[in-house]
Amino acid sequence: MFIIKINITLKDSVLDPQGQTVLRALHDQGKELVSDLRVGKYIEVKVKTDDKSVAEKHAKDLCESILVNQVIETYRYTVEKL
Repeated sequence: MFIIKINITLKDSVLDPQGQTVLRALHDQGKELVSDLRVGKYIEVKVKTDDKSVAEKHAKDLCESILVNQVIETYRYTVEKL
């Protein structure tokens, strides 16, 4: 069995209103050293296979078919043995 750890973020060219809201809140708390902040998503998926290449293919398929809006988001993932 493998676990797929997926990080999804907005592309740099896409505005991140949630990130800007969090950044303003941090500045309101006096945390002025934070100059930029972007919010993303983290997803973990467990897959029942003993073949890492199958798990990696499944990870890419999941991301590109349903989990990631490739028009505005980018992703990266790792596949780890459980």
